[in-house]
Amino acid sequence: MKAIGIILAGGNSEMRLGDLTITRAASAMPVGSCYRAIDFPLSNMANSRINKVAVITQYNSRSLNDHLSSSKWWDFGRKQGGLFIFTPFISSDNNFWFRGTADSIYQNISFLKKSNEPYVVIASGDSVYKMNYRQVLEYHAAKKADITVVYKQMHDKDLTRLGIMNVNDDGRVVDFEEKPLEPQTNNASLGIYVISRTLLIELLEEIVPEGRYDIVKDIIVRFRRKLNIYGYKFDGYWSCVGGGISDYYQTNMDFLKKEIRDIFVKEYPYTTTKLKDEPPVKYNACAEVKNTISGGGSIINGRVEGSVLFRRIYIGENTSVKDSILMEGCYIGNNCVIENVIFDKNVIISEGRHIIGEKNKPVILKKGTVL
Repeated sequence: MKAIGIILAGGNSEMRLGDLTITRAASAMPVGSCYRAIDFPLSNMANSRINKVAVITQYNSRSLNDHLSSSKWWDFGRKQGGLFIFTPFISSDNNFWFRGTADSIYQNISFLKKSNEPYVVIASGDSVYKMNYRQVLEYHAAKKADITVVYKQMHDKDLTRLGIMNVNDDGRVVDFEEKPLEPQTNNASLGIYVISRTLLIELLEEIVPEGRYDIVKDIIVRFRRKLNIYGYKFDGYWSCVGGGISDYYQTNMDFLKKEIRDIFVKEYPYTTTKLKDEPPVKYNACAEVKNTISGGGSIINGRVEGSVLFRRIYIGENTSVKDSILMEGCYIGNNCVIENVIFDKNVIISEGRHIIGEKNKPVILKKGTVL
């Protein structure tokens, strides 16, 4: 069952992630000591044998484009198919940035029209999960659905920030509310859709000229009774790093749990990323490390517990780092106490500093901060 993939990676997350997304898209956020958020949907596409994938970017896309500069890491370096990066462009008949998720696809509708595959799998670029999209495609075909929406029953998430579905016993979506104040169910849409390529073209050519630009509001909600829209229940691990600081922090902390970490690094098919040529982590004689994952090229002299360290981190002597996320290139001097923080890239902390946040409100230092 052939399909093309579209990954929506252009959203502006500065309101939700603050200083962490001043210079990068949410889809480029570092996760789990070595990944970027977009690695997960990209790997899912490749592992589901979807060999032609478009990534649609917009806000703060430089870091994301750099990460995607070589498609071979996800096995998209091929003559037929491959990885396509679409950004907003100015033409004689269009001078708009993408005005919504549907508009971002509409402005690149030639990608759909030039393809021959019968189905399209649409996914967001800022979610962490492992999914075989082929199972969703088979479900979609078996139900003879017009659109299939992947959902998960959430028990520990703020449902008012998600799309909430009501499905009947056959799995058909009978109602859909976007970010409801009073959710009627806990069936939360994961922003993953399967639709026929020709139907998607027809819907986009109908709604966008009318000034309707959103997939959820202007297609799913608007056509929920006219079209056969079904829900596909997903029971695996899923988290959205673009939802806010607490979601991003918790997603990284989840990678400290072996049963979750193993889903991506030890259970085939694996989640892949752009490789970096770094030496192994160096633990000096005075280092004490517990329940921590570390990226290559790091040097640790102090105590580290319950933390996620990315590449090239330096931890000084008699320094304690606990329950924290340190991104690439951070330097922590001697005799420091660091707890419940998120440090962006290249943060430098001089000797003797104490920086202590709260678990539900970590201290955030933006890229290049020197204290």
